[in-house]
Amino acid sequence: MFVVAVIVLLFAALPAFMFWRNASLFLPATAEPALLASARQVGVSVLIPARNEEASIGPALESILQSDHSNFEVIVMDDASEDRTVPIVEGTAAQDPRVVLAHSQGLPDGWNGKQNACWQLAQRARFDRFLFLDADVRLSPDALSRIVAESMVRQAPLVSGFPHQETGTWSERLLIPLMHYVLLGFLPIDQMRAGPKPEFAAGCGQLFLAERTAYMAVGGHSAIASSRHDGIQLPKAFRRGGFPTDIFDATDVARCRMYHNLPQVVRGLLKNATEGIANPRLIVPFTVLLVAGAVLPVVLLVVGWLTGSGPVTMGILALACILAWLPRGWAAVRFSQSWFGVVLHPVSVAWFVALQWTALLLKSLNVQTLWRGRQG
Repeated sequence: MFVVAVIVLLFAALPAFMFWRNASLFLPATAEPALLASARQVGVSVLIPARNEEASIGPALESILQSDHSNFEVIVMDDASEDRTVPIVEGTAAQDPRVVLAHSQGLPDGWNGKQNACWQLAQRARFDRFLFLDADVRLSPDALSRIVAESMVRQAPLVSGFPHQETGTWSERLLIPLMHYVLLGFLPIDQMRAGPKPEFAAGCGQLFLAERTAYMAVGGHSAIASSRHDGIQLPKAFRRGGFPTDIFDATDVARCRMYHNLPQVVRGLLKNATEGIANPRLIVPFTVLLVAGAVLPVVLLVVGWLTGSGPVTMGILALACILAWLPRGWAAVRFSQSWFGVVLHPVSVAWFVALQWTALLLKSLNVQTLWRGRQG
């Protein structure tokens, strides 16, 4: 039991150490007033793919139009919506010429709906900075300028911000914050910035800022036409083309609520899991890392207490539990996340791992999770 306890301690220490190491690297860049003033003048095309977004698109446009940025346009691509998305955008466009409604030319074979819409949006953009934004993201008035400043400071033609993740239901509070836990607990950000190696590709599909020249050079979203996980695949396409990509904490400039109930959370995590952790190459090592680092410390501590393990072993397991909870607690403070999810962190991780294996099983059975009423 002593040897097992030491091994578990090492697994728990890894994400805690990585989170500590990455915390400062993930901070948004401190933009000087002169840089922000310069960034404010840069033209930005805000590009929003929208399919059945009647509940989100109005507030999204309202938040963007309150921007203090001096030069931007907003193009919404209606992707065969079956609700009131179109009339809502039309109403806003009639009142503000900066808003344009475009209609998708259809979904070609082999394309995912979002990637197809984003690629069409890029063809229509007037400016050389493309801000791809999900319809459920809300921006602060200074967001556009600060996001542009991020790309200028980091000198990367593709940067991705991670918005504040709003959660309401218990399933959201358990699972959504794992985005930051996995990102900061296992991605070596310093190595990601050291060069354009594709294996260090990372991003959040909710918010991407791309420069036109590099985007077109790598094929943009057409290079990931069939993907459902642009958060990983778009940065990977840039890196394969030799371009650096970067990430930053967008908590202060953007917020997003992806899902609103248990079925949405489960389907949302299943739909693109096989392009992330849930693939045959990664799922076993990540299962070991996640379960041994976040679930086993608690399980073994209970087993040790019930079987009367020695004080040294129990002390090691107690320390492993503290380290297991530390990143999640740190993230709750840093990113204003739910403490309900912190308390039940081992449950969150166990559920998350189970969903990864479920996604892999469904893929092996050639079963694709429906999203927005279709498979693509």
